Amino acid sequence: MDRRPGLSVRLKLTLSYAGFLTLAGVLLLVAVGVFLLDQGWLLTNERGAVRATPGTVFLRSFAPTAAWVMAFLLVFGLVGGWFLAGRMLAPLDRITEATRTAATGSLSHRIRLPGRRDEYRELADAFDEMLARLEAHVAEQRRFAANASHELRTPLAVSKAILDVARTDPHQDPGEIIDRLHAVNTRAIDLTEALLLLSRAGQRSFTREQVDMSLLAEEATETLLPFAEKHGVTLETRGHVTLALGSPALLLQLTTNLVHNAIVHNLPGRGRVWIHTAAGPRTTRLVVENTGDLISPHQASTLTEPFQRGTERIHTDHPGVGLGLAIVNTITQAHDGTLTLTPRHSGGLRVTVELPAAAPHTGR
Repeated sequence: MDRRPGLSVRLKLTLSYAGFLTLAGVLLLVAVGVFLLDQGWLLTNERGAVRATPGTVFLRSFAPTAAWVMAFLLVFGLVGGWFLAGRMLAPLDRITEATRTAATGSLSHRIRLPGRRDEYRELADAFDEMLARLEAHVAEQRRFAANASHELRTPLAVSKAILDVARTDPHQDPGEIIDRLHAVNTRAIDLTEALLLLSRAGQRSFTREQVDMSLLAEEATETLLPFAEKHGVTLETRGHVTLALGSPALLLQLTTNLVHNAIVHNLPGRGRVWIHTAAGPRTTRLVVENTGDLISPHQASTLTEPFQRGTERIHTDHPGVGLGLAIVNTITQAHDGTLTLTPRHSGGLRVTVELPAAAPHTGR
């Protein structure tokens, strides 16, 4: 914003300090002068003690001294105020410098203001925390953009290769080419829709309403039951009414992604998936567990990043687009919830989603 130049804060504080100090001095001198006028003074001359009028004494003896005192207070207030204002505003100068540095794109800079906690330190710490989160978010967005560009380029490159082969080989079966192109385009469409869902969930532009997570778990299980049977995975769902506050469509997508991910990353032909919902005093919990290969805690912590598929655990012909748990994480954050991924000792993964609970409707 373009603003007209004005007085600096340091100069304003200096004038304020000097003004208040001078005003205090004036009030004090006036009080002393009034007291002396009431009491009266004795002047001595050659003929002895003579009682003089108070006004004359005040003008001759007290007024010059008071003027010198006022001049001293004014100068002292300006010099001392300028020094004190500089000391008080020094942390603000560091914060301003850090802000300008961050505005140039350097998010790694931190203020790290020393000293005990006060308003300046709280502001500096909050600014450092904001920079840290912003830096992590920007880095995540850059990784996501690079991965998304790579993932979107892959089906296009495959389609181009298929068409080039078909053009150079006129004897190739057209039906085979169409089937391969259909599979590649389906994957590209799935990836694009997943990216759009991830973007919409992160914007939090949805209406919150009461949602029964147990019903969503049953719906997701019924939808994915044929897919689970095809891969030899057994689904078990249990839980009572568990009310959460959020978007039914997004929470259904969250539940479906978790169940689908548990089916895909499982033991072939003998896998199991457990879906459990539970209600707490303030949170609603959705737990999805699955059997599978052993996972390290470090690997589990990276599975929510986009395009982290854990390919060493995939034993099916449906690898997905690598955004399942990333979408789950984004939807959970958009609902002010927490997502926890814990490796099971016997293999597989335990995913816990905790969402703010919704108060049940009461009727008469």
